[in-house]
Amino acid sequence: MTLITLALAAAAFAAEPTPTPPLERSQVLYALGAQLAQDYMLKAADVKAVSDGLADAAAEKPLKTDPKDLRVPLLSLRREADEARRLKQLEAYAKEPGAKVLPSGLIFTEVKAGGQRRPKETDTVNAHYHGTFPDGRVFDSSVQRGQPMDFPLNGVIPCWTEALQLMGIGGKAKVICPYPIAYGERGRPPVIPERATLLFDVELLDIK
Repeated sequence: MTLITLALAAAAFAAEPTPTPPLERSQVLYALGAQLAQDYMLKAADVKAVSDGLADAAAEKPLKTDPKDLRVPLLSLRREADEARRLKQLEAYAKEPGAKVLPSGLIFTEVKAGGQRRPKETDTVNAHYHGTFPDGRVFDSSVQRGQPMDFPLNGVIPCWTEALQLMGIGGKAKVICPYPIAYGERGRPPVIPERATLLFDVELLDIK
């Protein structure tokens, strides 16, 4: 082996990243417990019952209640957690600077004031929008397509019908739509999941 080969081999060895130390099993199991508590929004008072179920199942003891017989209550528990998480999230949005909560549940924040003229429910408008889920995933965006969209205000989700009437031409707003005034409990599969909260950055460009 030549000196050049040795030098290249040494450089390659030095460039290899230091492997991440493997996690201890206890750390992974702790994370599993934390994830379970977060997914179901468990309270401190719930931990004993959950712990008993885990212990009996892990020890292969006869279970006091069989999960197979409680699928509906377990599903309801998860739905309750999802709903509590959704409401907590909406409360946080409502406390953001400048946010206004309308009786319908719409959370509207004016980012840039527009002109005096505002659309009516029967008008068609031209607007740019960027729609995301609370986790930041984009589900629809005229901004990304580079093409604003024309649409009648009485032909879109109720949240949009209400929000755009609060804007003047040239105005920009952050619009948060709870599921009852968006796509409802069922959503619009496969793009919009059930009970989805939708966030929009909207710019009203024109009223037709």
